[in-house]
Amino acid sequence: MSELDIPDIDTADDYVAPEPQLLPLDPWHRERGGRMVEFAGYWMPVQYEGILAEHLWTRENAGLFDVSHMGQLVVSGDGAAAALEALLPGDISALKPGRQRYSLLLDEDGGILDDLMVLNTGQAYALVVNGATKWDDMAHLREHLADDITLTHLDEQGLLALQGPKAAEALARLGLTPASAEGPPLASLKFMQAGVYDWAGRRLSITRSGYTGEDGFEISVHGADIAALADALCDQPEVKPIGLGARDSLRLEAGLPLYGHDLTVRTDPVSAGLSFALSKRRREEGGFPGAERIVDLLAHGTPSVRVGLALEGRMAAREGATVWSAGQQVGTVTSGGFSPTLQRPIAMAYVERPCAAEGTALEVEVRGKRLSASVVPMPFVPHRYHR
Repeated sequence: MSELDIPDIDTADDYVAPEPQLLPLDPWHRERGGRMVEFAGYWMPVQYEGILAEHLWTRENAGLFDVSHMGQLVVSGDGAAAALEALLPGDISALKPGRQRYSLLLDEDGGILDDLMVLNTGQAYALVVNGATKWDDMAHLREHLADDITLTHLDEQGLLALQGPKAAEALARLGLTPASAEGPPLASLKFMQAGVYDWAGRRLSITRSGYTGEDGFEISVHGADIAALADALCDQPEVKPIGLGARDSLRLEAGLPLYGHDLTVRTDPVSAGLSFALSKRRREEGGFPGAERIVDLLAHGTPSVRVGLALEGRMAAREGATVWSAGQQVGTVTSGGFSPTLQRPIAMAYVERPCAAEGTALEVEVRGKRLSASVVPMPFVPHRYHR
């Protein structure tokens, strides 16, 4: 739609929300009994057998997640690393080929526009951004990148995440070979490393990463080939398709924030507990959006802090539940649920700094009742990345 094609909408009643889009694997999910829900502008499977069963299967075996709603972008051209460093607080220029890093897209005040992954492919920088924000991210990048830097949206690519302790052995059976003589064997990849592989005449870009806290891989594959790859993976006895519900409970147990819930443009990296994404050189040199404010927050602290909470009883606290201390509200839950692994309710919340120390006794209001809770370290369940 061009600037001249903006529809005339007089009132909110005239607005009709766009229909959710279909993922390349949409028929595949439905054929396997996926219960489809709208998420980030797409129809996506929330579960197949049930969230609890799928969560535990992934913890013990390997789960296959369709994350094709995510945005896959490429930033290329001379000076691409410096151009990205003007928008991200990470040390992109020090990122070696075949290495990936977590980073943040920041606004001019240091607010988080999105969290993302950056990979040095050797020829360019590949970014994976959140599905719900990808169009805004692309607009922001196009506006702020120099004219000689090229931004490409890989809209024909799908993305699968194979996660769990048996992911590596299941993927190895597919007989992938490095796409070049210099490429790393699949078995040699460690957490946040990447390679390009040939499989049955198809090209796969693979990173050893994911958002479940388990070992695993994210596999970029052309949309025309994604069903064949999903079939081949699910033919392995360790692998089952897993929906959004278990993906959310797994990332919660792993203490990983979800954009739009635990992170928003009103959130800064320091209060969110993401200071590790601010490299030492960038802290010292600045040159990224909101640098002055963020460096000051690093030095003097933030009014509130993202913490983990363990709740007593069996009732789970959800996003928006209030957190209390001595009769005063001191925070708000941003993610919460019942942990299948720990068999107790857990939550992430932003609380006032004096209440953020490990072991602090608090209360969370759920359905009009104040439930006892305590501040606990994150992750709630230890990460099992292959390092």
